Amino acid sequence: MSNPSKVPGATGQVADAVAGNWVDTTAPEWTRPYLRLSRADRPIGTWLLFIPCIWGVLLAAGLDGLRLWDAWLILGCGIGAFLMRGAGCTWNDFTDRKIDAQVARTRSRPLPSGQVTPRAALVWMAIQAGVSFFILLSFGWPTIGVGVASLVFVAIYPFAKRFTWWPQVFLGLAFNWGALVGWTAHRGTLEWPAVVLYIAGISWTLFYDTIYAHQDTEDDAMIGVKSTARLFGDDSPRWLWGFAILSTALFAGATMLAMPHALGWLVAMAGVLGFFGHLIWQMTQLNINDPDRCLALFRSNRDAGLIAAVFLLILAFL
Repeated sequence: MSNPSKVPGATGQVADAVAGNWVDTTAPEWTRPYLRLSRADRPIGTWLLFIPCIWGVLLAAGLDGLRLWDAWLILGCGIGAFLMRGAGCTWNDFTDRKIDAQVARTRSRPLPSGQVTPRAALVWMAIQAGVSFFILLSFGWPTIGVGVASLVFVAIYPFAKRFTWWPQVFLGLAFNWGALVGWTAHRGTLEWPAVVLYIAGISWTLFYDTIYAHQDTEDDAMIGVKSTARLFGDDSPRWLWGFAILSTALFAGATMLAMPHALGWLVAMAGVLGFFGHLIWQMTQLNINDPDRCLALFRSNRDAGLIAAVFLLILAFL
């Protein structure tokens, strides 16, 4: 299923993997190409998929109280985020394998480098999606329907960069679906606060993934791949400020819709302001012409999302 002779370097480590990650240092050697295909060596994507799930569960719990069942919902969402992010990345790399071979940052990925064959990648994708679906079954029928609907955006996203300058919107539609899943799993029904929270997450994704896309603007221009980074160009900071403000305003609106009392809203708003403060800090550090800085800032969005989550957890205990 793999071809070690085509593995770049001595270990096959992917170019933008986190240094010293567990996949490249401790995982069994035969599993490494598949774990790299799932981005297990680059965990930030799992966090960015998982955090909206946490937001959804905890914001719903702030409305009617935290339950023991919510511990499983958060754990199940975490496992599901790891698996579905892996399945989505596998699908993305399968569809982009020829494009990735032309981009310096991505040509070391398992498919373009020959570590995994296309057929093996599809099998691996199906395994991950299948296990994730069994976890979703435990969340109840309303949540199952919401969760399955997300597959539409997961399937479309890899092709978005071919037909729109806004592929980050499709990424946001897929990556923030967990806000709807988490809320519905706790409440048993989909309600407006979750929808507003979902849209806030989409704007957040436009913020962080535009920063991420600035790593590849030169290669993307040569091969004709579209992105908001290329669309905005040197005007990106102005757009990023807009996405940061919009995301924060929508997050505040979601908490206002969900909170039955003023104290709860104030606690939630403290988290929202902390989230916004982190986005402001990122903007003070941003240099769109420095790929390493862009990658570091992109990864720092885990902390931005967790700041809000901590305050929502406090809220759930009130």
